[in-house]
Amino acid sequence: MESPQPQQQQPKKRGRKPKPKDEKEQQQQQSAGKMKEGKKAQQPSVDEKYTQWKSLVPVLYDWLANHNLVWPSLSCRWGPQLEQATYKNRQRLYLSEQTDGSVPNTLVIANCEVVKPRVAAAEHISQFNEEARSPFVKKYKTIIHPGEVNRIRELPQNSKIVATHTDSPDVLIWDVEAQPNRHAVLGATNSRPDLILTGHQDNAEFALAMCPTEPYVLSGGKDKSVVLWSIQDHITTTATDPTKSPGSGGSIIRQNKPEEGNDKAPNGPSVGPRGIFCGHEDTVEDVTFCPSSAQEFCSVGDDSCLIFWDARVGTSPTVKVEKAHNADLHCVDWNPHNDNLVLTGSADNTVRMFDRRNLTSNGVGLPIYKFEGHKAAVLCVQWSPDKSSVFGSSAEDGLLSIWDYDKVGKKVERASKSPNTPAGLFFQHAGHRDKVVDFHWNASDPWTVVSVSDDCDTTGGGGTLQIWRMSDLIYRPEEEVLAELEIFKSHVISCASKS
Repeated sequence: MESPQPQQQQPKKRGRKPKPKDEKEQQQQQSAGKMKEGKKAQQPSVDEKYTQWKSLVPVLYDWLANHNLVWPSLSCRWGPQLEQATYKNRQRLYLSEQTDGSVPNTLVIANCEVVKPRVAAAEHISQFNEEARSPFVKKYKTIIHPGEVNRIRELPQNSKIVATHTDSPDVLIWDVEAQPNRHAVLGATNSRPDLILTGHQDNAEFALAMCPTEPYVLSGGKDKSVVLWSIQDHITTTATDPTKSPGSGGSIIRQNKPEEGNDKAPNGPSVGPRGIFCGHEDTVEDVTFCPSSAQEFCSVGDDSCLIFWDARVGTSPTVKVEKAHNADLHCVDWNPHNDNLVLTGSADNTVRMFDRRNLTSNGVGLPIYKFEGHKAAVLCVQWSPDKSSVFGSSAEDGLLSIWDYDKVGKKVERASKSPNTPAGLFFQHAGHRDKVVDFHWNASDPWTVVSVSDDCDTTGGGGTLQIWRMSDLIYRPEEEVLAELEIFKSHVISCASKS
């Protein structure tokens, strides 16, 4: 984030990587893109929509921090909470920097000051500079990553250990606290991963998950397979014991003997898979574990399938949901509060909810509900850790939508909203000016979200990272809000009568 951005660089293609196209098709798309540029002036501009959103910030948000990035980021994740104070908490934040090659790609560990609810004044919330870096986000450490960082996932048993996906078949494991801080300059050597997970036969770029119950890692890739590893034997007891601290001297990942490592670059000890699961017919785009079982997981891919697996019964699918969507599936998440509910997001612009007790009808996907509201491909879905029926979805339309399944079909909700509002949608974060490539709910600070967008063409920067929390008047029960309003009114009347 401190590195100066080179002038007049041709922006690199970011976000979900397109499938390879032949040269003629690429030229046709480029020509079409130039024609669209001429028509943009006739349509409502991104800036006009953004200005409208910005005027509503003091009303919609309890807190918002905007951080302009030098380089685009494809992934953002919360790390451990470090300190609690009266007005704000300090917490680790992980993000990537995807450069144009003039400086190395990096995995960034930042310190974030998260302002507590009902602390920030409305004037403070609205007076942010979208072209500047937020004082609430400060870079703590840089790891020089061998290739782009497409995905970051933290180990639930110890969030100082993270896994990353890059454009290679391997998954890289990092002890971010033990890794040395590096200066990202041209020609700098790559940082050495603490562990390398091998097993894919082709690049694995996006599908990555850590198990909530055991130190297991799951990945999917272009080889159409899902690969499972256990890193149990490579994590010291310090890693899973929150009362112990590894100190700054050594890694909490056990190092293999020299002869057990591999000779591939990047150098580092390697671990082979516990299982390779085959059933997809195209690239696996996302994977997730069952919240209550290290042996059960599911995956989605470009074959439009949602597949459930159980490592206890073999490496073939237990259930294969054909045509779960009408296009490629990009993302999946399993409800941490209810083992039966799974969300999927797709290039068909929809989010669908499945109940694993009743997944198909005549071999075709049978979702409980289709959430329709996005105008472009859905890139990320995630259940809220704070309420079992709430989830978020982000898409290439630049919106991060917050939904509540409990509100679907309720007459009260439909009567109080515009008829054009999709059922279940109760909040839209519109602060990003291009595709929202990733977001993550904060488990330590309720209803707080970090999100990143690839909007370098729109803002003149590398991308935008935002940390935000909607006003509690939006998500709290209506009767609770009305009761609080009545108390406030009586307080005002009492003060007025005394004066």
